Amino acid sequence: MRFNEAEIASRRTFAVIAHPDAGKTTLTEKLLLFGGAIHVAGAVKSNKIRKTATSDWMEIEKQRGISVATSVMGFDYEGYKINILDTPGHQDFAEDTFRTLTAVDSVIIVIDGARGVELQTKRLMEVCRMRKTPVIVFVNKMDREAQDPFDLLDEIEEELQIATTPLSWPVDSGDRFRGVYNVYEGTMAIFSGQDKSHVTERVEVDVQSQDALRYMSESQAKKLVEDLEIIHEIYPGLDEKRYLDAELAPVFFGSALNNFGVKELLDTFVKVAPSPQPTKAEERTVEPYEQNFTGFVFKIHANMDPNHRSSIAFVKICSGKFERNTNYHHVRLDRDFRFSSPTAFMAQKKEVVDEAFAGDIVGLPDTGNFKIGDTLTEGESLHFRGLPSFSPELFKYIENADPQKSKQLHKGIEQLMGEGVAQLFTNTYNGRKLIGTVGQLQFEVIEYRLLHEYNAKCRWEPISLYKACWIGSDNAETLEDFKRRKAQYMAVDTRGRDVYLADSAYMLRMAQQEFPDIKFHFSNEF
Repeated sequence: MRFNEAEIASRRTFAVIAHPDAGKTTLTEKLLLFGGAIHVAGAVKSNKIRKTATSDWMEIEKQRGISVATSVMGFDYEGYKINILDTPGHQDFAEDTFRTLTAVDSVIIVIDGARGVELQTKRLMEVCRMRKTPVIVFVNKMDREAQDPFDLLDEIEEELQIATTPLSWPVDSGDRFRGVYNVYEGTMAIFSGQDKSHVTERVEVDVQSQDALRYMSESQAKKLVEDLEIIHEIYPGLDEKRYLDAELAPVFFGSALNNFGVKELLDTFVKVAPSPQPTKAEERTVEPYEQNFTGFVFKIHANMDPNHRSSIAFVKICSGKFERNTNYHHVRLDRDFRFSSPTAFMAQKKEVVDEAFAGDIVGLPDTGNFKIGDTLTEGESLHFRGLPSFSPELFKYIENADPQKSKQLHKGIEQLMGEGVAQLFTNTYNGRKLIGTVGQLQFEVIEYRLLHEYNAKCRWEPISLYKACWIGSDNAETLEDFKRRKAQYMAVDTRGRDVYLADSAYMLRMAQQEFPDIKFHFSNEF
């Protein structure tokens, strides 16, 4: 039996991903502006004069001008219910982004028109390709000097390994930028660059006529005509099936800061982007239109409300309908839970929701019952997989810098590690706690948040390690022998699993050769 089909079909859940400083958070904010979720956009120029972007709400994000955690925001637009996940661009927080990509049905990639495709964008695209997630590309910052748009399309195709089709086309860039031509509707959005919080006019323009000269110079009009001829000859039209199969990326040009070219992107996105898709569990594939509710925790955020020290578990609904004050089964704990105040999000602003459908993301208050990857159902035993946790490469011992605040430090570390931003290991040889990350910036964020959110001071002590890897073996005797011989380098993670701390690539290689019966895992799916 199918139910609430219209509700589910109207959902569009997507992530915005990019290299740092490509304008991802600014684009997210302008999409919210169109959806009426916010009423004035903060021009994100420099950290000093910046009105903080809606989706960057943590104090450290306001100070640094970067996103360090995924934000979830929802709004309605022309009959569609849109859920945006704004992800961190900085590579030190890539794990958060990778996990977020498991909870979305499509992706918008933001590329800087001057810098083109950058390393972090390529890495994120690999995850999209692996998961066959449809992508739309927004080439941003056309109001600044940018590369030739045809060169950019070539670069996108080569670096991201996906065919492209431009759906809008820029008239020049930088100071000469005159606007964006909608390739399929034959309309032109005229750029004024005056008022960043409102949208500039759209007009129907016959680019072959004298009328076009009201909006651009003669040379610009001539080049636009030539460019459009090339586009129609070389690039395929929008083949929706190829887009949904993640083989073709529609490309839009504009300036998120000036709210330009964003509406063309949004209007096309809601029409072509996929509604909620089936989700693979270990036991079977879960269809969104199934009657029974299922969902999984893809993110936990500590301290959403510093006054209450509460954590929120972000749950992606995979099927059915979620209802407030209804008992749902927590598969890992084999217990039923009832949620009296599930929330929907506008960054850190929360509102209690009575119901939510497949494709939606709800926040559940968490007092320590949830871990990333946990499944909720109406009784069925399901396990959703594919939420990676990578082997850390940077390590430091964490020590208490204020003995009077040891309780606060313990609580802070426990909650922050529960978010999955870094990993906590306890050395079984000396009992010391060490934190492993994939980037240096994470240590700064942890220290800052411990101090400002938990009133706890920590200090770091260096330790030289190459990699942490999870180990296991079918031969219990061999495993015990390994742990005894490598005692100084053994640790356990927060779930009590054995971890080998290799101090060099050579030592790791030797251990692998010496103990062929032991499996070494470099990514750990929760």
